[in-house]
Amino acid sequence: MDTEAADEQDWRLQAELEVADAGGALRQLLGRLRGPDLVSEIEATVPHDVVITHDGKLLFAYAADEATLAAARSAIEGVLAHDQIGASVRVSYWDDEPGKWRQTDPPITEAERQLEVAAQRDADAIETRTLVVSSGKMIRAEFEQSTSELADKLGLEHAIVEHPHLLTTQLAFTVTGPKGKIDEFAAGLAAEERTTIRAERAVMLSHV
Repeated sequence: MDTEAADEQDWRLQAELEVADAGGALRQLLGRLRGPDLVSEIEATVPHDVVITHDGKLLFAYAADEATLAAARSAIEGVLAHDQIGASVRVSYWDDEPGKWRQTDPPITEAERQLEVAAQRDADAIETRTLVVSSGKMIRAEFEQSTSELADKLGLEHAIVEHPHLLTTQLAFTVTGPKGKIDEFAAGLAAEERTTIRAERAVMLSHV
């Protein structure tokens, strides 16, 4: 799934296709949705800013508002019906406050609501975790600054202990805060580590 597209849109349609060959069926379906034989039909109901993507048996459509997504849903369901493909469709909108998608159609069940409450309670639980990453010595300062800024942005208390080695240095981040925020920080830390490793290699090669 294209996560950058999701970040830029406010409403999402998720259709789980009832097909055996997910890849082939989705390619054919997406081809029909974007194909020249349906352009005039779809353009009449779906604005150009609707983003359509897929992941396995899941087809996604993103739009800036509910009315636009409803038009996209009508067009997509029309193609599905024409191709005799069954699908379980869910519609949700992005809620910035908890930072999650909230389902509106069909309404969530009481059991699903209880699961959401339990998951949110788990994410809000305060804990302390130590995360260890490696960084090249040449760009350690930049790495420490960027990761500290990420911790501050997420509202996490943090302390850094350095363990220097010959060519690299290990940084131990001890962070305290909500479990969900620490999970987010851990993912960002891993991504930053990969980026700095590539940057360090480029710097070293430039001096060869």
